Amino acid sequence: MPVTPSLNPTTYTITAALPYANGPIHIGHLAGVYIPADIYARYLRNCGKRVLFISGSDEHGVPVTIRAQQEGITPQQVVDKYHAMNQQAFEDFGISFDVFSRTSSTLHYQVATDFFETLYGQGSLEVKDTEQYYDPVQKQFLADRYIRGICPRCAYQDAYGDQCESCGTTLSPEELLQPRSTLSGATLQLRKTRHWYLPLDRHEAWLKQWILEEHREWKTNVYGQCKSWLEQGLQPRAVTRDLAWGIHVPLAEARDKVLYVWFEAPIAYISATQAWAATHGQDWKPFWQSPDAQLIHFVGKDNIVFHCIIFPVILKTYGSFILPTNVPANEFLNLEGKKISTSRNWAVWLHEYLADFTDQQDVLRYVLCINAPENKDSDFSWQDFQAKNNNELVAILGNFVNRTFVLVHKYFGGTVPERSTVTATEHVLANYLQQLPHQVGQAIEQFKFKEGLQLCMNLARAGNKYLAETEPWHLIKSDKERVGTILNVAVQLTANLSILLEPFLPFTSHQLKKMLGMIPSEGTPWTQAGNLGLVQSGAALGAPTLLFEKITDERITAQQQKLHAMNV
Repeated sequence: MPVTPSLNPTTYTITAALPYANGPIHIGHLAGVYIPADIYARYLRNCGKRVLFISGSDEHGVPVTIRAQQEGITPQQVVDKYHAMNQQAFEDFGISFDVFSRTSSTLHYQVATDFFETLYGQGSLEVKDTEQYYDPVQKQFLADRYIRGICPRCAYQDAYGDQCESCGTTLSPEELLQPRSTLSGATLQLRKTRHWYLPLDRHEAWLKQWILEEHREWKTNVYGQCKSWLEQGLQPRAVTRDLAWGIHVPLAEARDKVLYVWFEAPIAYISATQAWAATHGQDWKPFWQSPDAQLIHFVGKDNIVFHCIIFPVILKTYGSFILPTNVPANEFLNLEGKKISTSRNWAVWLHEYLADFTDQQDVLRYVLCINAPENKDSDFSWQDFQAKNNNELVAILGNFVNRTFVLVHKYFGGTVPERSTVTATEHVLANYLQQLPHQVGQAIEQFKFKEGLQLCMNLARAGNKYLAETEPWHLIKSDKERVGTILNVAVQLTANLSILLEPFLPFTSHQLKKMLGMIPSEGTPWTQAGNLGLVQSGAALGAPTLLFEKITDERITAQQQKLHAMNV
């Protein structure tokens, strides 16, 4: 039986979809999964919750073997290369994983094998002899991704055997028209093979109750996709594949088969937790088997069914595990009006972005969050990237902070002045500020990250408006004491920004804290925000430093040209 979750959780198990270790990470991955998950994890840590933020490399499956063939190296060499590259990219962008594991680890092999053996021993799997596509030239059965053909839904000529890249429809190879082998181009043959299946149809009743009745609060896109699957009727789904690369099925009659990647990959969240626990001398079970824990899966829309239906069935069948509380999946991010395509090199790769925009991780984090595909597909363009940086980060946030620091240094030698007489303006600002941490926190807890970031930016706008209306540069000649109050308040607003922005823009938050003389560490308690007393009068401020710099037209043109030149 699954564990019934607590209404007042103290522990959060946060997972971010495992990226395939067959290529580098691009901005679509960051916008759809990793930035939202990181914002959520950072916020909860700052609220004093116990958080384990988990991801890792998905190192099995056909995408890896295809890349190995393309590069003329072994699958293990492929995953070693891209695991290291992607782990570094995540670290560079401040994605604060507690553990970033990999599915080729010995421990993961053991845990995934245990899951199969347990379900098999319970009689929870079905064995079927079916006909599947066989390549007579390569003399092997083909996995879905080695098969291409015409999509029966939209007539796209080059659809994969598991999904149409054009319309996004989930497919099976048998549905394709004119299926062909991507290895040899040969016309495929149907031959008999034996596989083991997870009988999803046996679980329809409780899934309908659990999802459709008990989780109506799930995002519309998630709930709708699950509802569609459940109403169409679930079918048994294979948990084994005819492949050489992967975790071999622990049965004597199936040594030439491996566990299907979508059976074993989500189990990596559990094996990663066990690896983390062993390294840190902790017990892994409170994160997966305690009623005080909540399990949150961050995924893209193409992974909704696996995390809302298939993995929960595996967990419930195995027994003693909690089920996901929420799966806040996003839609897709497009690039310059077209769908991101790694095969056609229509993408912005994170490692290349960092080479061209050194130390500007938060600019990309900001743009991808403020344009996040939370409810529908959104678009990234280089011109919009420039506009968001120049007109918002530079002109609003950076401008307010820079004016505050410049004025304090100019009029008070860099020392935070006393706050003496206050007016109705300050009282209104204080009341507004008092409500803000709750409002931002509520947005984050509801997975409305775009709204949360907009609320933070509105605080910077309020700061600019406050300085513009009080005009301390004019008052300094007649009322220095009043100017002291104004600039003290401006410093306090900046300090609040350093806390509220930390989940969204961690590098900027860190820089602000250093400039303010606050302890520049992650995890500043969220409860500290919301008041005008974060920085003591008499405290010395650091020198004014520009948080952001304008991005020129020339740099944007160069990126546009690079993108089109690389598109194949």
